[in-house]
Amino acid sequence: MHHGLLPPLNSLRAFEAAARHLSFAKAADELNVTAAAMSHQIKTLETFLDIKLFERKVRAVELTAAGAAIYPGLHAAFVQIRQALSTLETLNTDNVLVVSSPPGFTAKWLAPRVYRFLTANTEIDARVTSNQARANFTTDGVDVAIRNSLGPPPGLYSEKLDDVRQIVVASPQYLAEFGPFDTPADLNRATLIHDISQGGIAGIPDWIDWFREEDTEFAPAIRGIRFNSTDHAIDAAEEDTGLLLTTELIVCDDLKKGRLARVFDDALQTNRSMYFVCPEGRENVAKVKVFREWLQAEMTSLRAGK
Repeated sequence: MHHGLLPPLNSLRAFEAAARHLSFAKAADELNVTAAAMSHQIKTLETFLDIKLFERKVRAVELTAAGAAIYPGLHAAFVQIRQALSTLETLNTDNVLVVSSPPGFTAKWLAPRVYRFLTANTEIDARVTSNQARANFTTDGVDVAIRNSLGPPPGLYSEKLDDVRQIVVASPQYLAEFGPFDTPADLNRATLIHDISQGGIAGIPDWIDWFREEDTEFAPAIRGIRFNSTDHAIDAAEEDTGLLLTTELIVCDDLKKGRLARVFDDALQTNRSMYFVCPEGRENVAKVKVFREWLQAEMTSLRAGK
């Protein structure tokens, strides 16, 4: 090791990313360099320090004792560098906050509330971008996102907002006309609304899963009306079309205002939650901090039934 000298910053950055992902390929992808360049950077660092930092396995890499010893400090240092640079943001007059959020959540939960955030923070100009695909913080110019995820999204700062629970709802008019639906078997005579935009999202149950959970024959789950957008499926339920299986959080306002009613008391728990996320080290940038604190306050007042 060269006493008193620091190794090249790029090699430290390569090591931090590779150690965090435990994968040279993922680290190369994150830093937008080739796999060969990533390997070369790690080799440079190992040569400089004169010690092996990774055990290279067939399909994975593992940290050696030396690699594991220096990783926490280096990871913390890079987070601090990002935080230091992000403080420049607060000196910047750029107060546009770009929020990415799933379409159904945007239409039914965020849009009706965001005016409160804007009223309380007149210096911030919020822009909401809504897409089923996950926004890329690096390329899409997005500051913060709200995500429906199986766990805290890796590599990002995250705060849990609420668990995702699925419930069966319908308009009071539909229930008066075609109800009562006291048991799952009663749903044989109902029109079922399917929100197929949720299809394929791991851990989000559909009607077939719901019938299976209730241990009831799920033949009626095959029939019904299909929508490829959550807010259109909810609108259809409000227009007395049928019964909808949907996320409790997204219809909380419709339930409170009596546009929809719960058909059964029980909710289907999923292993997913809604999270606030932003790049690590950006969570305390003024406009980001005020938005995440506002989100949590909204969730708290919702839980308190306000």
